[in-house]
Formats: sequence, structure tokens, C-alpha cells
Amino acid sequence: MIDERRHDGPYDRGSADAYYRRRFEPHYFKGATYSSEKVDRVDMTSEEIDQYTKGYEEQTDFKDWG
Repeated sequence: MIDERRHDGPYDRGSADAYYRRRFEPHYFKGATYSSEKVDRVDMTSEEIDQYTKGYEEQTDFKDWG
């Protein structure tokens, strides 16, 4: 089971990508963003991809680039 609350986990990365209106590209980081190992879609489990997708689709607040 994946902890949706983990910063930089699949759910968090999906939510962040949607917030910043980045394209749908499943990934996550094993630790801190950009300073730890990145796990790309090809190396993700189906559960991790599902969590990324859930985070992406549930995001309702978006960055105002104003």
C-alpha cells in the first residue's frame, strides 16, 4: 500500500504536475525532489501509476501564472 501523504511519492508528484499544469507523465522520487533517485513510468508498478493518476485527476487548485 502506498502512503498518499508521502512528499514526492506518486500521488504527490501527480498532484504537483496537475497544479503546475504540466503534462501527465507518471514518475516519483525515492526521497527529496530532484536530489534523489527519480522513478519513471517504465519502472513504476501499476499501483504507483494509479496513485500518480489519482493525484493528477483529484487536483482542483491550479497555479495562477497571472
